[in-house]
Amino acid sequence: MPVSEGLALYAAAVEAGRLGLPLLEVGTYCGRSTILLADAARAAGVTAVTVDHHRGSEEQQPGWEYHDPETVDPEIGRMDTLPLFRRTLHKAGLEDHVIALVGRSPQAARLWNSPLGLVFIDGGHTDEHATADYEGWAPHVAEGGLLVIHDVFPDPADEFTGQAPYRVYLRALESGAFREVSVTDSLRVLRRTGHGS
Repeated sequence: MPVSEGLALYAAAVEAGRLGLPLLEVGTYCGRSTILLADAARAAGVTAVTVDHHRGSEEQQPGWEYHDPETVDPEIGRMDTLPLFRRTLHKAGLEDHVIALVGRSPQAARLWNSPLGLVFIDGGHTDEHATADYEGWAPHVAEGGLLVIHDVFPDPADEFTGQAPYRVYLRALESGAFREVSVTDSLRVLRRTGHGS
């Protein structure tokens, strides 16, 4: 995540924290964006929640551009970013301000029954995964809360990296439940202003 997008995410988290509700992220990876949400949550006296299966999304698998071999557990031969994430939180001194849900986003969303001040969607980039993240979590955004979507690329040339998040972004706007607050490169911040999703 570029610095400009990180600053925009942090500003959104600080604003959403004023609602006194948890801030939730889908797509933890190694925890860089979690630190931003957790610091804002700490300042607001709320909790940051992060959801990830820690096996990596499509573009992080072996043979793809964003694969990091250091994330592979040598014993089982699969990615496991959970230890890296835990180290990141520890080094930042933010462990007490984060609840990590380790599992698939749609399953976690089905169990969730509380309003959220912010939902940050930054998980898988296929239509299946981006849509499931949106459908699972957007309904939990409280009135006045923020829906933040990362990797929104309107150019069809970016089919793999950002078209699914772009389609989710369009769907949120078309729902009438959200209106755009800000755009920072590929980061979109929307506010819930109505019912539906």
